[in-house]
Amino acid sequence: MLSPPLDDIDVDEREWKSGPAHKKARWSKARIHRRRRRVMAVVLAAFGIFFLWLAISLGGALTNPALGSSMGARAAEWFREHGGASVVVWAENLWYSHHQPKVGGALAPGTIRKPTAAGNTASVAVPHLPAPAAIAPIASPPVAGEGQWSPAGRLVKGVPAIYETELRPSMIHTSYVVGVAWMDPKLLKATLYSGSQIPGGGPFTHTAPISATAANSLDAAFNAGFLVPDSNGGYYTDNKTIVPLRTGAASFVVYKDGTSTVGQWGRDVAMGPNVVAVRQNLDLLVDNGAVVPAAYSANSPQWGKTLGGQLFVWRSGIGVTANGALVYVGGPGLDIADLANILVRAGAVRAMELDINTDWVNYSTYAPSTPGGAATPANGNELLPGMTGTPGRYFQTWWARDFITMSTVAP
Repeated sequence: MLSPPLDDIDVDEREWKSGPAHKKARWSKARIHRRRRRVMAVVLAAFGIFFLWLAISLGGALTNPALGSSMGARAAEWFREHGGASVVVWAENLWYSHHQPKVGGALAPGTIRKPTAAGNTASVAVPHLPAPAAIAPIASPPVAGEGQWSPAGRLVKGVPAIYETELRPSMIHTSYVVGVAWMDPKLLKATLYSGSQIPGGGPFTHTAPISATAANSLDAAFNAGFLVPDSNGGYYTDNKTIVPLRTGAASFVVYKDGTSTVGQWGRDVAMGPNVVAVRQNLDLLVDNGAVVPAAYSANSPQWGKTLGGQLFVWRSGIGVTANGALVYVGGPGLDIADLANILVRAGAVRAMELDINTDWVNYSTYAPSTPGGAATPANGNELLPGMTGTPGRYFQTWWARDFITMSTVAP
């Protein structure tokens, strides 16, 4: 019986053992070259697979507006999620080292809007809170209109449910302006919308995009808090604890009747049958009507990580006043103490930080031309012109972060 044919390697080995020395050397080199080619082919194939994955993954991130409004923000989010946080921090430090907030400076004419009258034309008595008192300006001398309220969004039977104002955040950075919004709990109800990225999971009862039905009463929408792993807090919605709630955490709580408040979990607020949503983020920034002492330790890790580790960045916060109104503050050039101080000046007795950095701070109001009309991106307005995302982000299927809406309550 004939033996099965030997492959080239077996032939090489047999001839190498019986052949002269110079042939042995030649055959040995041939084997080494073949093996190198095979190794190189495997390496090239691995690199090809890696770069294909990179192109799909990173390319998808760079075209995903849910990760930020700019290419830089989207790339940073992708690198953070794939183990590149240290690279992102280095790049942010480098960028911010050349982009420190300007000290001093004057505002361009018209930067702060002139206050407008409420224009209350209510023919029917509607229970509502009195309009908020003007906020005392921080920078001196004050600019005309600074801290003076104007109605925003849709009216409820002719009564404004939201007031807005602008002011400079400090006596040092006088060329920056932040926005403040005041919301009447007697005319508005809150809803926490959850996303596939924050808190993750789902599906959720309330998630982007805002439905056509909800748009008929929508008055305002604004950003919520940090990514859940960075928030040092929990998340509750749809009768489920998505992330365990932390005792002592600053918490935005929504109740079944649509009312909402801000408080310390386990002291001011706690779980009960009337609670429908809890969004926790860090610790209280304002307590008992005063800035908490830790806010003056700006580098404290309890206030989260800013781009480049900088103190003065875009920030937002939410607070509750003594009569139950909600106050939102958002804008550029804010350190944590400035944010807390403005919340106190706006009347907050308890307040918490929401989100930070340019791409995530957004507050939008909606004013349809007809009563009961649908809120749309076209009739939306931002609290500050420099806010990214536009009033349309909450109407998009791709918006994957959580946010809060304020909708009118039928009298």
